Amino acid sequence: MSSGYDVVVVGGGLVGTSLAYELACRGATVALVDRRDPGRASDAGAGILSPETTWRTDDVWVPFAAEAGSHVATLAARLAEEGAPDPGYARTGLFTVSLEEGDEPWFDDLAAHARARAPGVVGEIPPDEARQAVPVLGRLRRVLHNPAAARIDGRVVTAALRHACQARGIALVDGDVTGLVTAGDRVTAVTTAEGTLAVGAVAVAGGAWSAALGERLGAPLPIRPVKGQIVHLKVDDPGLDPAAWPIVQPVLGHYLVPWPDRRVACGGTFEDQGFDPRPTTGGTHELLRECLKLAPGLDGASLVEVRVGFRPFAADDLPVLGAIHPWENAFADTGHGADGLLAGPYSGAVVAAAVLGEEPSLTEVARRALRTFSPARFAR
Repeated sequence: MSSGYDVVVVGGGLVGTSLAYELACRGATVALVDRRDPGRASDAGAGILSPETTWRTDDVWVPFAAEAGSHVATLAARLAEEGAPDPGYARTGLFTVSLEEGDEPWFDDLAAHARARAPGVVGEIPPDEARQAVPVLGRLRRVLHNPAAARIDGRVVTAALRHACQARGIALVDGDVTGLVTAGDRVTAVTTAEGTLAVGAVAVAGGAWSAALGERLGAPLPIRPVKGQIVHLKVDDPGLDPAAWPIVQPVLGHYLVPWPDRRVACGGTFEDQGFDPRPTTGGTHELLRECLKLAPGLDGASLVEVRVGFRPFAADDLPVLGAIHPWENAFADTGHGADGLLAGPYSGAVVAAAVLGEEPSLTEVARRALRTFSPARFAR
């Protein structure tokens, strides 16, 4: 392993691996340091890619999410061309549904925003049509269909990116960052149990653990873990084919994400429990209760596993992207909250451009996101 790199990326989840890959694609020499913490969000996330139906309404996040959705599709094709394993991307469509009368205001609000973002694409369909497409569903009041929605498996796409990183010569360092060497306003080296890595720049992509890296830099990165549990079920009935189903997401309640291996994921909880990686009876009960309320036809499915991940939420619930003040060569790519599988790969490309001084090559949407989501907002 070389002792010096243009960039050292700290954090090997989907975001950090995407960033390392994008840096290497731009010609940088890169080391990716990963201590493989249990509970990484990308290992547990359901992978819903539906920027058209995001609840967010601000004029920076929404266009950024739209570009992020397109980027994931492009990235999946790029990885296939490079011989990486299948990243698990598929355009499945999504049903946003209301179940109770009290859901109606929420449904109307979301539907209005979704139609404005994707006119002629997103539209309401009869509940019977939705139940025909997903026979396990129960009573529905209203259904909004987004045929452009897709899904991606966080574990699988991260593995595919890691494969592509290795093919591009990125050094994969398993272990913890034990220290940073600085000189003036620059980080000159990253120390690990494997040795000291001289750096031209360092990028923090530690997900829910990013705050500790911010402390090492003396810069606030107020990221907190929000625990999410997700149950995975296996549909044993040979008359049902989950691979053909769209994602189903109640406006108030837990979603269903189908997969080709007869698996259906139901999630997820939002828990303020710190870094507790245990699946719990209470969380599992909540998920199964809501799953069967939405899809009573899954009552005969097998319970395969419960996954736990820590979503990295910033203090203002927005991503943290770009240069870390006051350092000349330290950058952040973190704080994606529940949207890491959607926004993470694209933020990797955007932050890679910032690290290498190539911001002018980005779209205006991406440049505006770098300004708005800058870590400097916390320094002030």
